[in-house]
This record gives sequence, C-alpha cells and structure tokens, in this order.
Amino acid sequence: MSAIALQMPDGKEATFPEGVTGAEVAASIGQRLARDAVAVRLGERVLDLARPLPEGGPLRVLTLADPEGLEVYRHTATHIMAQAVRRIWPETRLAIGPVIEDGFYYDMEPPVRLTEEDLPRIEAEMKKIVAEDLPVSREVWPRAQARAFFAERGEVYKVEIIDDLPADAELTVYRQGEFVDLCRGPHLPSTGRLKAFKLLSVAGAYWRGDEKRPMLQRLYGTAFAEQTQLDHFLWVREEARKRDHRKLGPELDLFTLHDVAPGFAFWHDKGFRLYRALEDFSRELQRKRGYQEVATPVLFRSDLYEESGHWGFFRPNMFTFQQDGEWYGMKPMNCPAHCIMFREQMRSYRDLPLRLAEYGQLTRYERSGTLHGLLRVRGMHQDDAHCFVREDQIGAEIADCIGLLDELYGTFGMGYTINLATRPQEYMGTLETWGRAESALADTLRDLGKDFAIHPGDGAFYGPKLEFDITDALGRKWQCGTVQVDWNLPERFDLKYIGADGAEHRPVMIHRAIMGTLERFIGILIEHFAGAFPTWLAPEQARVLPVSDKAQAYGRQVAADLRARGLRVDLDKSAEKIGKKIRDAQMAKVPYMLVVGEREEQAGTVAVRSRASGDLGAEPVAAFADALAAEVAERRLQPR
Repeated sequence: MSAIALQMPDGKEATFPEGVTGAEVAASIGQRLARDAVAVRLGERVLDLARPLPEGGPLRVLTLADPEGLEVYRHTATHIMAQAVRRIWPETRLAIGPVIEDGFYYDMEPPVRLTEEDLPRIEAEMKKIVAEDLPVSREVWPRAQARAFFAERGEVYKVEIIDDLPADAELTVYRQGEFVDLCRGPHLPSTGRLKAFKLLSVAGAYWRGDEKRPMLQRLYGTAFAEQTQLDHFLWVREEARKRDHRKLGPELDLFTLHDVAPGFAFWHDKGFRLYRALEDFSRELQRKRGYQEVATPVLFRSDLYEESGHWGFFRPNMFTFQQDGEWYGMKPMNCPAHCIMFREQMRSYRDLPLRLAEYGQLTRYERSGTLHGLLRVRGMHQDDAHCFVREDQIGAEIADCIGLLDELYGTFGMGYTINLATRPQEYMGTLETWGRAESALADTLRDLGKDFAIHPGDGAFYGPKLEFDITDALGRKWQCGTVQVDWNLPERFDLKYIGADGAEHRPVMIHRAIMGTLERFIGILIEHFAGAFPTWLAPEQARVLPVSDKAQAYGRQVAADLRARGLRVDLDKSAEKIGKKIRDAQMAKVPYMLVVGEREEQAGTVAVRSRASGDLGAEPVAAFADALAAEVAERRLQPR
C-alpha cells in the first residue's frame, strides 16, 4: 500500500497509508485532539474529518480555537438552521448560507413571511436536530444528477448556482438525515457537535444582490464553542444597541437625519461643538507637524477628473450633472485639487515635504440601501491631507503620519491593527510603480516594528494603502485611518520640483486621513463612549443649575465667567426643581453639574457634582475653572 507524508505544525514529518482520514490523523496524535477536532487544513484547503486526504503536505488539525475551525462549526449551524426551517415549512426554497464575521446567515424563500417572533420556534427545532446527532456526510455528484435532484424539488436557486459553475467544477452535496444541500463544505462530523447558538434577526435580501431579482428572507444567527462566549457576544450586541449613535445622537441633541437630504447630517449646536472640538484637535496635531491648511472648490468641471483618472474609475460614486453643455462633478476627494495647487508654482527640493491639509465638504454617491447613520453618508468632511515628498523622504513621512495617528487614537484610548491593501484588478499606472509603492509601505512598517496583514486587491485605483482598524470599548473594529503612497497622480498632473542637482524631478504623493471622515469618527466615538464623552471633548463640559429663580442672575454670571475661560458651559434656565435639573444633566451626560443658590452666591462658590463621582462639594468659581481648564488641557479620558 502506498503512503503519504504529512508535515505537522511542529516541523516533524509523519507517514500514513493512502486513504487516511483527518480524523484518523488526529487520533494518532492524541485522544484529546481527536475529541476536539472539527476539520483539518491540508496545505491551503480545509477538509472534513471523515474525508480521505487526497495527498500529502503540511497538515494542521483544526479545533474551535482556530478561526477556520470556528467557520466550519458555524457553517454546520447554517445547515441545521435551514433544516429546521424546512421541517417547519417544507415548501421553503433555499439560496445560499455563508459564514460571516460574527456568525452566519441563510437566504431562503419560505411560503410565509418570517418575523422575529418565529425565531424561538426555529431555534427549538434546531435543538431537536442537535439532539438527534445526525451524521453529516459529504457526497460528490455528477452535474446532471445534482441538477435533476434540485430541479425536481423546485430549488430554482440551487439550479441556477449549478448552471453558473464551470463545466469541470466538482459538485458536492452534504447530507444530514433527510436534509440534503448543495455545498462546498466542510462541515462538522455530526449535528450533535453544535452547542451554543442563537438566531438573531430576519431581514430582506435580493437574490444575488440584484434589485431586479426576487426578494428573499435572510435569517441571521451565530454560534460559539462555549455558552459563556455566546453570552458575551449577546451582551456586546445589546450594549451596542443601547449605544447606537442613531439613537443617542438625537437623544443628546447632537444631530438628526431627514429624508429630504438622505446621507447628510443636520448638525445641532451641541453636535457642532463636538465636531469643532475634534477638528480643532486635528488642527493642533497637524500644526505641530508643519501642515498648511487650504480650502478648495466643491465643484469642478469634468476636465479635472479626467486628468486625475477619477472620471473613468470613480464616476459612478460621484454626483455629476451637465450645465450649458459641460459636465461637472461634486468633489468626492481633495487630491486632484491639491495637485492643482502644487503645480501653481515651481517647487524646490527645499520645499519638500509640502503638506496640504483640508477639512472641506466632500460628497459621494452611496446607494440608499447602504446608508447608515453617520457611519455611511453621502456628505462628509475628512481630516484629509496630501504630502508631496522626495523619494528619499517617503519612509520618514509615512512614519510621521503613523506617529500622528498614534497620538490621536491614543487620546481616545483606542488601539489599532494595520492592513496593507495592495493593487486591485482595475488600477492606474504601471506594475513597477505599484511595486515600489507597496514596498515603501511594507518596509516602513517593518522599520517601525509594526505588525500588519496583507489585504490583496483592496488598494485604491491609484495606489496601495495602509488601513488602520481601531478597536472600540466593546472590542469592535472600525476601519478609519488610511495612508497611501502614490506615484500615479504626480505623473498624470505632471508635477515637478527642482532638485539639488538643478534638474526637474517628480514628487511622490502621500494621501493621508487619520480620523477618516469626521462624520464616521463621531458616530464611532458616540458608541465608544456611550455618549459620555471625556470632558475635553464633551459638547457641554459643565451645566450651571440654579436652585431657584432668585439664583438665575448668579448662575448667568458663573456661566459667563467659565465661558470667558474658553469652556463650553450652559445654564439651565428652566423652572424645574433642582432634583429634576440634576437628573436632566445626568441624562444628557454632562461631565459637571454646578448647583448654585443663595449660599453659593454669598461665598462665590459652586456646589460641584461629577457625572462620574457624584457630589464633590463646594469650590470657588475660579478654582473650579482652573481645575476644569487643566482637565481639558490634559485630555483625560474620565472626569474627576
């Protein structure tokens, strides 16, 4: 009998007879591993435990501690969910059921409209299927057999999938009890291996994302190895619901959204205070690093976008119109305008790096179905900058951008991970310039000792980029900052500078945004802080609460004195009782409440209450102002 050689994760090689399964390999290593195994990875392929290994190579036994193992686990949960729906509504037609980041879903067409109220019934049926511990088996079918099987059962979506597969594609089905599904797998050995799971929601989804195709129902769920992990996930999900910026924004009087301007925010006074505080913080950081702030038009003729390449690559995402026989486009990004400003005059090598920053209005066309509060908008403002550098300055400039990013994210107590997004399928420029740009980004990260992952094909059409995913208080990741190296736009705009040798040279352009869009970053911060912003950022840093109408005059004076120090302070002018005023301020998440009455007026003090610590006692107005100004300057995460 011939044998196959497998390379184990510890570097050792083991020989097994041909036809050995993943389960048998796991058992040969140890009983515990055999018990915990859910699949194996052979080379780059993940295979079922019961499947004979087709060849030798590097092999790893996967458990639920491995991300790929958890995917197999959730994939089987998807089939168990579909089987449960079929048992309840046998006429249901199935489409696709993939694993997603935090769980899974299945698109299907049941004979009834499913609602959230149906989920417990489906879950109960899933538990029965788990208790039955049905073996899950993989079968390879000829195309004709598979097509006929699903066609006879009216599974039009499965038939369409089969018809779209290449002629030489291997067709596999997975069987568990009476349930048979077209699927690539892999899966758990049996349904009884599924433990902690929960169905989450029901939504509509067009077949293959096409608005002209049938509307299906999408059932979302999740599954974890342990109940404690599932409980934590559900807690985070519920906490995220409470922190939803679309709920807190209007409640805290920060912003509203209206159908008359989909994708654009209406900023209220308090929200715009927050907006300006962030913008001022960004300006402060940039000023220290020698950035020049500029402003450019919001509307350009199509000539500019044709020169930059955006008209060909980005036009579907732009708002465009024709006037007097000419095409115009609303500005979706600042880089073409900054190129125009660079070439207004001949630059010297001594002028570089030239750092141009802008916070102007940008607009991008996003489909209505993708809009999501402040997180996905059509009207936006970026903390955007473009740095024009010599080639020998690229590494230092990227490092400086990352230093700025470290300072800004660190102020909010947020860590981050880095992804290097490389050349997409449709791109501008040459392979040589793309290679240089990708190498420049990767080499700088290595020099800085920064870990990063490669995201193939996710770069912009004009250059590769670093994407910075920040982690919020609930452990969720948000893609915000980007740093991109670009040889292409300087070439297209024929940008030049005079080098030390007296000759003309081409600058390199670094595109850089730290917060990304202010709208999106504010939405993230609202959820990160649950609306309880640190004092330096809070739109209302203190609220003066007169105990009666007689104390209103003193309250106005206290508020005016604090505002004169540059602090954001409001006065409660209502006729409510002091207890109600305190509760209102607490609900508004104001860091400090300053109670004033006759006693405080006579003493020149305020009775200070902290959002975080409660009653802090009486303090002279000047002393409180000094303490508040110091806290704002220090940018502490929590009020005292």
